[in-house]
Amino acid sequence: MNRNTIFGLLMIGAIFIGWSILMQPSKEELQKQKRKQDSILRLRTEQQRIDSLANIKAEQKAREILEKQQAEKAAAMDSPEEIPEERQTQTKDLQKFGDFSASAMQEDAFYTLENDLIKMKLSNQGGRVYSVELKKYQTYDSLPLILFDSDTSIFGFAFFNQSRALHTDDLYFQPHFEDGIIPDSKHLQVSGKDSLQFSMRLYPNGRDAEYNPDKYIEYLYTLYGDKYMVGFSVNLVGVNDLISTRLNTLDLEWQTNLRKQEQAVDRWNQPTVYYMYSDEDVDYLSGGDEREEEALKTRVKWISYKQHFFAVSLVAGDYFENADVASFVDPNPSSEEYLKSMYSVIGIPYNNQSYQSIPMSFYFGPLKYNILKKYKLDLEKQIPLGWSFFLLAWINIYVVIPVFDFLGSFGWNYGIVILVLTVLLKIVLFPIAYKTYMSSAKMRALKPEIDEINKKYPKKEDAMKKQQATMGLYKQAGVNPLAGCIPMLLQMPILFAMFRFFPSSIELRQQSFLWAEDLSTYDSIWTFPGNFSIPFYGDHVSLFTLLMTVSTIIYTKLNNQMMSSSQQMPGMKTMMYIMPVMFLGIFNNYSAALSYYYFLANVITFAQMYVFRAFVNEDKLRLKIQEAKKKPKKKSGFQKRLEEAAKKRGYKPPKR
Repeated sequence: MNRNTIFGLLMIGAIFIGWSILMQPSKEELQKQKRKQDSILRLRTEQQRIDSLANIKAEQKAREILEKQQAEKAAAMDSPEEIPEERQTQTKDLQKFGDFSASAMQEDAFYTLENDLIKMKLSNQGGRVYSVELKKYQTYDSLPLILFDSDTSIFGFAFFNQSRALHTDDLYFQPHFEDGIIPDSKHLQVSGKDSLQFSMRLYPNGRDAEYNPDKYIEYLYTLYGDKYMVGFSVNLVGVNDLISTRLNTLDLEWQTNLRKQEQAVDRWNQPTVYYMYSDEDVDYLSGGDEREEEALKTRVKWISYKQHFFAVSLVAGDYFENADVASFVDPNPSSEEYLKSMYSVIGIPYNNQSYQSIPMSFYFGPLKYNILKKYKLDLEKQIPLGWSFFLLAWINIYVVIPVFDFLGSFGWNYGIVILVLTVLLKIVLFPIAYKTYMSSAKMRALKPEIDEINKKYPKKEDAMKKQQATMGLYKQAGVNPLAGCIPMLLQMPILFAMFRFFPSSIELRQQSFLWAEDLSTYDSIWTFPGNFSIPFYGDHVSLFTLLMTVSTIIYTKLNNQMMSSSQQMPGMKTMMYIMPVMFLGIFNNYSAALSYYYFLANVITFAQMYVFRAFVNEDKLRLKIQEAKKKPKKKSGFQKRLEEAAKKRGYKPPKR
């Protein structure tokens, strides 16, 4: 790699850094935005405090009256010694759960809704989704793929009733069918374009019966035969007098422990919380083992608990008012398959009317671009395709994914698909590679004359003269020293796009090729015994990574032989050999498909290099350059205008 190439790489880095700096909001804008958010938060907090105090006072008074009436009634019927133990327990439940005490103690029951893609189990406790199985996928150890731990999940509304804090997740719902007919089986199934609806209702206590059928909180589930998206509506019927009258939002608490589905956690695809604001801005927690929290003060469209290839998402029909989201790792997990914990408290808009329907939906499914794109909710932005730099995303969306899907439709092994994709990309980039080679060939042709210039100006104080002489030589020969950098600049977005695409492609999950059992994760030909692990490398040896590293070192050596050693910056030659060794540690735990792609790219580059050397006669090229130096150089229009302006000011150019 010559000096000009290094300069081009530095320019590329400067462009990326400059772009990120320019796109950042100014300090004044950040402060203004923070002041606005803080003001909104203070107003909302103060209003909620006022509402809560007023509501508690009113409900406390009603509670005192009710308890007094109950005490008088109990005293009239029995003495304290004569009250049965069962009635004492019921009285305690009544005090704990208020108007919903009849729904507090029941037997657990489960109902299964199944379509072509998922099997969803509902629990009558909390009326919540107890577990979801993706029927077309398995875990890395060939077990049914269950998205989250059912026993530790929480999903329900928190509200005040008779000044008591209640949570629907602690109460028992009743199954309800739209036609009123309850089938004998608790397993309902739908397929194709059909759909079914099933609801769970939470009833308050009744006066003349155990439940009041005219009042309820309903979770209405709509399952479609061929979709991962499940309709979910919360219907509040006649319960406005049982919930605080001063609230404008209801808190929906949602906690899920994600289960381990893959052999290893990808460092660039960490499990985390994604969310989209109503203004279509998608963001996420950065991931990692440390606890992370974020208060979303503006309206939110959806919140998603995302892992490497799958997601559990809650989507608002309109919007969520606000939300607090968090992710953390439990130091004492309840299961060996535990991966990470996700938690949210979501503000659901509430109008305190006798009837309110709150439309939402769940997405339980794979992070596959073509599936998520159809919903038009930007859920596909959970797949790291390079969204932060639009060019990478465009390359993946409009070029790589369509070609990859087209090749995959033939039923080929995905190792062959990657090979064909690599060849096609190299064919497209062939003119750029040829131009890069010709630029380096021209520089080699000028090497003797550049060496003479270096001998003529050996002193450091003559650096400016040496540079002027070198640039003059380039101009006479018609050689552009940056011609090799521009083609490389054009290739870099494709290399970065591939770096994003392969580790995120669910199509490669559990697809074997040669010795690699799963192209979406690392390929291991040797695992160190015991718990031995090499820092920065890992506990195993990836053969594709070794092949990529060796081929990169060979390419670096060949490239250095083709370039003039005098044109390289001090220490750069050594650095070019250190970089592949560093990549050995990085890629050893990364997707085997990516290492395989880079290895193929290096092999094809070797072939191109030998083809170029066979068809390009550098002696003839040197003669052409010498002839070009003898031809008079045409002045550009800009240069002519500069000379004319100088003449008008009385400047006389020196005679040659």
